[in-house]
Amino acid sequence: MALRRDGISAAGYRRITLLALLALIFIIITGGAVRLTGSGLGCSDWPTCEENQFVPDLEYHALVEFVNRAITGVVSLAVALAVLGALLRRPRRRDLIWLALGLVAGVAGQVVLGGLVVWYHLSPWLVIAHFLLSMVLVANAVVLHHRAGRPDGAPTGTGAPVRPAGHLTRLLVVVAVLAIVSGTLLTGAGPHGGDADVERLQYDIPSLARLHGGAMVLCAAVALLLWAGAERGSFRLRRRGRRAAPHAAAARLVVLVIGAQAAVGYLQYFTGVPVLLVGIHIAGAAALWTAVLRLHLAVHEAPAR
Repeated sequence: MALRRDGISAAGYRRITLLALLALIFIIITGGAVRLTGSGLGCSDWPTCEENQFVPDLEYHALVEFVNRAITGVVSLAVALAVLGALLRRPRRRDLIWLALGLVAGVAGQVVLGGLVVWYHLSPWLVIAHFLLSMVLVANAVVLHHRAGRPDGAPTGTGAPVRPAGHLTRLLVVVAVLAIVSGTLLTGAGPHGGDADVERLQYDIPSLARLHGGAMVLCAAVALLLWAGAERGSFRLRRRGRRAAPHAAAARLVVLVIGAQAAVGYLQYFTGVPVLLVGIHIAGAAALWTAVLRLHLAVHEAPAR
């Protein structure tokens, strides 16, 4: 943290926001590990592990669940640093303060949802809500990190992107949300519920898989259009010496992440949904969502430094 006499530098605060973003992605992965190891009820009470027992016994599932709860404390610390840094940053910016406070509200909501998940014995709807709120928090953190890298005094609203790139990125965000939501429903109906006796959603898994796969195919098509258009100079014929649009690298990254995520998704579907591949797919979902949002911001707002 670059702390000066008059506060924290802009570069120092951007590093803090990156730490918060990485922490929020990391707890998505560890939360998935709790479910995939069947440790969702390793601690059957909340906020204690067991009734009148805060620290778990030396038992595998209890330790896995308890470590994930401890990581929540680390995430809370990272978010608190983001708020403190926004207040100490010089010059102070209102947009960064509000975005940092949004992280606080989201983490508080996650704590409450986490308790409800335990109390209601891993209800799939509550688990889905828990995951989707995590994705909202990641979106908040991505915007905060991006805005923290923009010049002071730059407008905070959306700009006027070159068409049709602006429309396509909006469509990409919508389709990515569809892919994420359908993926959570598919998981809620699948075999890895966090405990052997947990309730599962009574949906047709092949139908959900087709919906999820279709959303991913549409994501890939839109991302490829954005990448091709950016490489050609925002959908105009390439002229001699003309460079690719600034968002070309962000579009390329989205395409690559979608390709990797699709490969893992199909592989896990046709191999009986093994735990390791599901865990990789969860991490890939967070990576894809982050990449899609960064592309959207690259098109609609001035680039970060």
